[in-house]
Amino acid sequence: MKNPHELIEKNVGLLTILILVAISFGALAQILPLMFQQQTLEPVKGLRPYTALEMEGRDIYIREGCVGCHSQMIRPFRAETERYGHYSVAGESVWERPFLWGSKRTGPDLARVGGRYSDEWHRVHLINPRHVVPESNMPGYPWLAENKLTGKDIAKKMSVHRSLGMPYTDEDIEGAKAAVKGKTEMEALIAYLQSLGTHLK
Repeated sequence: MKNPHELIEKNVGLLTILILVAISFGALAQILPLMFQQQTLEPVKGLRPYTALEMEGRDIYIREGCVGCHSQMIRPFRAETERYGHYSVAGESVWERPFLWGSKRTGPDLARVGGRYSDEWHRVHLINPRHVVPESNMPGYPWLAENKLTGKDIAKKMSVHRSLGMPYTDEDIEGAKAAVKGKTEMEALIAYLQSLGTHLK
């Protein structure tokens, strides 16, 4: 009788199926328990949905690829909590679609950046980062100060997010276009950055 390992190793199809089964069991063991823990499903106290302007800023943050260099998840290590603040908890991200945790820190983590700097500091930093952080290798985004928002799709975006669980009211959605129309992309991005991490005391 042939060695069972030899049968599996020489049969690529069977080996692939068994690898997928092993990965599936591992994923279930990691993910399934989280789906039943209340702390991962309920928002932290004080969490509020993004305003229309912050939501537009979040989309600009995604469009410009900021998540490629800035994470938004502080790990529970002393070196990180001393630099960035309280570690990230699941209840902060219950309404995030998509999650912007990131995995690379070419620049600092932004999970607790809200309120740390003034709006003017962010404006100068986004136009030319080296004006406030001389050693920065971040590119400038001066066009954000010129591009204006129309608010064309913001009500639809907020409706979709409401269907995914974000507690927007009809009034929030109806007033969304007026709240962002005529504002610059710079204002929207700064509003988003200033909202990050402010709900967890």
